Amino acid sequence: MNVAKVKIENILEKLPATIDVENFIYQLYLLEKIEEGENDIREGKVLSHQQAIERISGKWQS
Repeated sequence: MNVAKVKIENILEKLPATIDVENFIYQLYLLEKIEEGENDIREGKVLSHQQAIERISGKWQS
C-alpha cells in the first residue's frame, strides 16, 4: 500500500485523541481502496451501467 504521508496525517487529524488501532488500519484500508478506484477511473477501467447489470444478473441466474 502506497499512501501519501499527507493523507495519513489528514486521517490522524480527524480521529479522536485516543484511537483504536483497528479503526486506524481500517481508515487506511478505505483510503487505499478509494485511491485504487480513482486510478481505475483515470485509466478507463470502468463498466457502463448496462455492463454492470449484465454482469450481476449473470451471476445470480442459474
